[in-house]
Amino acid sequence: MAREHSSLACPDPSALTGPVRTCVGCRKRAAKSELLRVTAGSDADGQPVVVPDPTATAPGRGAHLHPTAECFELAVRRKAFGRALRVTTGLSSAPVAEHLSHAHQP
Repeated sequence: MAREHSSLACPDPSALTGPVRTCVGCRKRAAKSELLRVTAGSDADGQPVVVPDPTATAPGRGAHLHPTAECFELAVRRKAFGRALRVTTGLSSAPVAEHLSHAHQP
């Protein structure tokens, strides 16, 4: 039996222009330009961290996140960064939290 396509699960494709990505926090689809790309990197001590990539030019696998505290907190609580970036070791998300706090200051 064929599965019916639910229009509630996917936004109308004509409503989104350009590349579409899914936020790892809220799991909603949005235009790539509306999301913050993050990648796996390392801090000064060589520990694995999630690094913000606002220009979306860093090499390697990336994940996308709405640049809001709510989506960031959801992603951290769900441990979505490690899964999306395919990193098995514990990732610190402190650089992304710092980037978001600086982005929202006047």
